[in-house]
Amino acid sequence: MRSPAFASAFLATYAAATTVAALQVDLPILGRTSEVDSDFTAVVYDAERPLLVGNDGGASMGGFRFFDLVGGASLPEVKHETPGRTKLVSTVYGIGGRDLVVTIAQPDSYFRLYDASTAEQVGEPITRTLGDWSALCAWKSQDSGEQYLYLFGKHKAVHFLLRSRNSTYEIVEVQTFDTPVEASSCAVSLSAQSVYYSGDNSTVYNFDAAESTAPPQIDALGKADDDVAGLAAYIGLESDYLLVAQYDSIAVYNTSFALLGSMKLSEDEDIEVDGLNIYQAPIQSYPVGVMTYATKSDAGKGFAISSLEAAFDKLGLEPNTAYDPRETSNSSSISVRAECAFSGFSQNAASCSCFAGFEGANCTSFTCRNDCSAHGTCVRANVCECDEGWGGLYCAFKVVQPVAETDANGSDGDDPAIWISPTNRSESRIITTTKSEEGAGFGVFDISGKKLQTVTAGEPNNVDVIYNFQAGNRTIDLIYAACRADNTLCLFEITANGTLQSIAGGTPPTKPGYEVYGSCVYRSRKSGKQYLFVNAKTAEYLQYELSWSDDTLHTTLVRNFTGGSGGQVEGCVGDDANGWLFLGEEPRGLWRYGAEPDDEAEGTAIDTVGAGGHMYADVEGVTLVEGAAPDRGLVVVSQQGVSAFNVYRRGAPHEYVATFTIGDNVAAGVDGVTNTDGVAAVGAALGAAFPDGLVVTHDDANQLPGGGTSDEASFKLVSLGDVLGEELMQEIDRDWDPRAS
Repeated sequence: MRSPAFASAFLATYAAATTVAALQVDLPILGRTSEVDSDFTAVVYDAERPLLVGNDGGASMGGFRFFDLVGGASLPEVKHETPGRTKLVSTVYGIGGRDLVVTIAQPDSYFRLYDASTAEQVGEPITRTLGDWSALCAWKSQDSGEQYLYLFGKHKAVHFLLRSRNSTYEIVEVQTFDTPVEASSCAVSLSAQSVYYSGDNSTVYNFDAAESTAPPQIDALGKADDDVAGLAAYIGLESDYLLVAQYDSIAVYNTSFALLGSMKLSEDEDIEVDGLNIYQAPIQSYPVGVMTYATKSDAGKGFAISSLEAAFDKLGLEPNTAYDPRETSNSSSISVRAECAFSGFSQNAASCSCFAGFEGANCTSFTCRNDCSAHGTCVRANVCECDEGWGGLYCAFKVVQPVAETDANGSDGDDPAIWISPTNRSESRIITTTKSEEGAGFGVFDISGKKLQTVTAGEPNNVDVIYNFQAGNRTIDLIYAACRADNTLCLFEITANGTLQSIAGGTPPTKPGYEVYGSCVYRSRKSGKQYLFVNAKTAEYLQYELSWSDDTLHTTLVRNFTGGSGGQVEGCVGDDANGWLFLGEEPRGLWRYGAEPDDEAEGTAIDTVGAGGHMYADVEGVTLVEGAAPDRGLVVVSQQGVSAFNVYRRGAPHEYVATFTIGDNVAAGVDGVTNTDGVAAVGAALGAAFPDGLVVTHDDANQLPGGGTSDEASFKLVSLGDVLGEELMQEIDRDWDPRAS
């Protein structure tokens, strides 16, 4: 991966434009779809049947849907494809004689192509691209007519060439380059020949759309009035307009980011707009075209459209209804040439600039990143055939199989915890969270995965077990989670048989205005006091002391600090023996902090995402597997974007050990893990079922043995011994007793 130069100066035109109040006009919603788990829209230009294409982020219904744009106030659904939970959709035109819809299904990370007129899949899934991807936009070069895709993820982007060769389609990586933020939306202006993108804040960035393997220079172009939720380019007669969605309005800028006006949605209460796109050709009832977008409001989630005609007229914007995405300029420029084996750029046929994975004077040789990690064979440019037992990115991940899975439960699961029974370890329990509004609460399972109990709670996220808490004259076990529905700290008592019951004082508040996210626990060996950590997406950590008096739980805020470098945080785990807190910063890496309330030391970066590190975004769950001494044991960290887990030594300097991923167990009828979130692990023997310890992890797509995906979540159960092997198991305390310390 290569790093571009990042420019930080804002253009002077932005500063000048913001000194004058811009006109705002109402934007009525004129058409809606049925309820859909919506994020992004695309459009299909078709004079006979113009279509809106929207993603479906649901579990069992995940994929994308086609809607007729001339359906009136209720847009009829034309087709629904279900390759799996999908976030990103785009359209391209005139590739191999077809117009295509391009998607990436989150469960398997493959690109899929569909005929835009029939919604039928074209060929097999192609070009698996593991990662946590957040924006996708298409660019057709007006010089060469070649079709390109820009795929954005965690602080990086991938530039692809999409083409038809030898009666098949292929998506070829041109280059991967770093970006200063994770993009949440993108758009391409043809007049400016520029790619625009934004993160989850108000800044809009841009770089040149170019047929080049050189990393682009990325500029911070300007700031919108509010956080950006979507971008779209309106292709103008002379110069394009950039449309920027912000909460319940859509601002219009020129390509230099001078504000020209804005449109405010005037229908639903508390509406939020996302995934903006434009159909700017005339269609029935809409002579100047429509805007398409994903919506979330009191009326639910779905897709909607608004007419461009009245808004453009009131804002004094010049429409261009003659735009055809299939057209290119009359230039005869050829950039991808036979002289470079069609695997690189050449502007003058004198020299070649090879695409990623190709090399040689004429780009005729290919290589694979990391030489397939010595666990596979390089068969095409950056394509490895992995040896048995290896997989993931360039065969770098050990593949293990799940032994079992929990019964399906709840909607959007997140994190597990393992409670070890004090009387019979084979009667230990798995406790999981459901963080979605639907089914919100906890599930309790035995270690075969059988569901024993569900308990309603306010959208808990992470969950941990507290052992041997002194509640008056009783010594009890508790579970703790941060509950997002009301921003409280949720605690329940674990009974002798491993089920949950409420406890007095079990929903203490956090500080005013604080929005909880992740959480974990720590007990001080110095003072014997029990502490609760909670964090917010802003990376602010709060540390509370948990105590008991007057027959109820009490919490006292004793510390707050910023975790990591300030990026979004979630997963964490306390190390009681060493007085440490390990925490994950989702886009950046793994950190260690002191866990005592009076600790003011800076955090220590253990490992990082990207160049120089072993990690992949998003860094999610963190768990500690105890060893027989404070410097023995292992830390396991989940990485959502690549559905894999890193293992580190507990003792400083916390050496990286290995990465593993969890594949299918076809014989047992248990699917592998995708887009993993939380993880828990213990090295203690848990009876005959797990004599070498247990790993439990969240699985985003609970795929069913007979096909399809369940609407309810499951958690996968893996033998820790299968993950570590006999040599590393020597570092684990198989007799660990959480109540003995």
